[in-house]
Amino acid sequence: MKPWEVLARVPAPDGGEFVLHHRDGEYVIRVHGQELMSSRVHGSEEAMARLGCAGLSPVSGARVLIGGLGLGYTLRATLDVLGAKAQVVVAELAEAIVEWNRGPLAPLAGRPLEDPRVRVEVSDVRRVMRSAAPWHAILLDVDNGPAALTRASNASLYDKQGLAAAHEALAPRGALVVWSAGPDDRFTSRLGQAGFDVETHSVPAGKGRGTRHTLFVARRR
Repeated sequence: MKPWEVLARVPAPDGGEFVLHHRDGEYVIRVHGQELMSSRVHGSEEAMARLGCAGLSPVSGARVLIGGLGLGYTLRATLDVLGAKAQVVVAELAEAIVEWNRGPLAPLAGRPLEDPRVRVEVSDVRRVMRSAAPWHAILLDVDNGPAALTRASNASLYDKQGLAAAHEALAPRGALVVWSAGPDDRFTSRLGQAGFDVETHSVPAGKGRGTRHTLFVARRR
């Protein structure tokens, strides 16, 4: 098996380092040595777009916020669901992730950043969420979910105050979808207490059997 090739290294916002690796057509981004995202498995990223944007196809001017660009698969799936007049804002804290998605990673998801419906904000998703509300859907794929955090500062997205801010930023019956590496009963309960009707979905990480991820689909009451 060929060794991984390091294509780029850049400082991460928390003082760590994002490292972009490539091997035999597969791309991986690691932080602190942990695999954060991979082009080999992205089924759950696409599923969160389908679940969060369900019913929005006929809504003229539907507005969707994506927290975390990743490798562009959630954005691609979101654009495939929405209509021609939709607006999609991607909030990505790391400018390098955006640059890589315009460069070597662009073909993976079909160059979604080139779609005229898309605007990228190199900013914290919490700021963008508040400044441009209301949203028909908010898709949060930030870190590894509410519990398995690689950045302690991300915890405030998933606590009581963070969920209250998301609830306030959504249009009536708007959807908040949160990606997680696994189930979390306490987070499900917290969503309910924040005023959401909640469903949890266990979805394949990739094709076929293997690892599964959890999607919390929470609709504003």
